[in-house]
Amino acid sequence: MTVTSFTSVSLEPPLVLFCAEKIARFHDAVLASGTWAVSVLGQDGEKTARWLATRGRPLAGQLDALRHHPGPLTAAPILDDALAAMECRTTAVHDGGDHSIVVGEVLAVSEPRPGGGPLLHYASRYHRLGEGAG
Repeated sequence: MTVTSFTSVSLEPPLVLFCAEKIARFHDAVLASGTWAVSVLGQDGEKTARWLATRGRPLAGQLDALRHHPGPLTAAPILDDALAAMECRTTAVHDGGDHSIVVGEVLAVSEPRPGGGPLLHYASRYHRLGEGAG
């Protein structure tokens, strides 16, 4: 799933959060699993972000076209081309209207891939650092 709301919460313990729409298939799957991974996409990841944001994409084989591997601690999929990745364990879920606010403890962090900046989403468009977002 592509999320547009992801942020750090705490350094001690290391906590992050994301917001998941309650009707998204990933919402129930991540809550049931209790563990998940975040792959931070680079500037070249727009096609991947769009694919993972596509509603109704087939569940079977949805990652077949994307190079990925299971995280060593959680076995959650991590994209090979990610700038960095985090494996997390859900510690709290809060109601946020039509979304759930999912808080997770960071269990492991991959080394950032050198070069390139992150892919950003703002004002309903994808951007790269240094671009005008207006």
